[in-house]
Amino acid sequence: MSIRHLIDFGDLSRQEWEEIYARAERIMDAPEKYLDACRGKLEGSLFFEPSTRTNFSFQTAMLRLGGTVFGFADPKSSSTAKGETLKDTIKMVSAYADVIVMRNPREGAAKAASLYSEVPVINAGDGGHMHPTQTMADLTTITRLRGGVDGISIGLCGDLKNGRTVHSLIKALAKFDNIKFYLISPRELAIPDYMRLFMQENHLWYTEVTGLEAVIPMLDVLYMTRIQRERFLDPLEYERNKGVYILNRRKLDRARPDMIVLHPLPRVDEIAVDVDDDPRAAYFEQARFGMYARMALLMDLANQGHRKPDPVEIGTKPVCSNPACITQTESSYLPPLVKVVNGRQCCAYCDKELR
Repeated sequence: MSIRHLIDFGDLSRQEWEEIYARAERIMDAPEKYLDACRGKLEGSLFFEPSTRTNFSFQTAMLRLGGTVFGFADPKSSSTAKGETLKDTIKMVSAYADVIVMRNPREGAAKAASLYSEVPVINAGDGGHMHPTQTMADLTTITRLRGGVDGISIGLCGDLKNGRTVHSLIKALAKFDNIKFYLISPRELAIPDYMRLFMQENHLWYTEVTGLEAVIPMLDVLYMTRIQRERFLDPLEYERNKGVYILNRRKLDRARPDMIVLHPLPRVDEIAVDVDDDPRAAYFEQARFGMYARMALLMDLANQGHRKPDPVEIGTKPVCSNPACITQTESSYLPPLVKVVNGRQCCAYCDKELR
């Protein structure tokens, strides 16, 4: 592959993704052949935000490849608690590690980290922005269980505004042919403008609805997400929306017999436990497939070696007004990067349109 970092699934071409999937499939079929694929390599695991599946998945992926892992799962146990900048943390860790896996609550944090790292950076989730390796788990599951991705009708249900897994998955599915998107959410949790702009720019077929039951018979894949309490600035907004979508066996009876149900997990109450034993429920398999996809990615990135990053021009103030953007807290050293999307200027860190 030609990529150095994985910040956004858009960094990958379809061909590069297919190479990763083919490698993941070979690992699934014969894991014993890959026990030394990353022997002697170190993964720096920097989780500034709680995680179970992603953290464990990356750790087990590296260990199964013969590598080792160091890092933290609580920023209070790192020098961040003393006021260390993300830049300095990354420069220090990249001197020790061969690859960095980072989750951070600030949108665009992974992009910022990649500017200062000597080794590849993998985005394990940056706030409500992107989560590209969860998307790899999603695509691996769909491909393994359905035989391919082209032509599917997919329902994305829940908090589409703050759901970074949904944003990443939409970007990934744009690389495939004839995908139909059913975007199911309360109006106040609809996909953000920058994602709607992306879908329009890429001529993707989509419809936005507020009800699940009416569209479930049309779906090949139903992707459930939780209403994320930690993303709400207003607790009352969370209370209004929690529990709005609950998939149970009664609703599932309306679905196609070969539809698959996915969820990035953890779930709260959006999938009832009576769904777990239905053969269409694939969310626990999805977690296992994610480990194999991450093994395939680490085999490439962890073996790329150290490289001094290019110098960057330090900005004087953030150009982005998004309060969740990394530039709002780390503006003293970050360059004011701008990109143009469909003729509009957007922040190159968090993708929000500049106003």
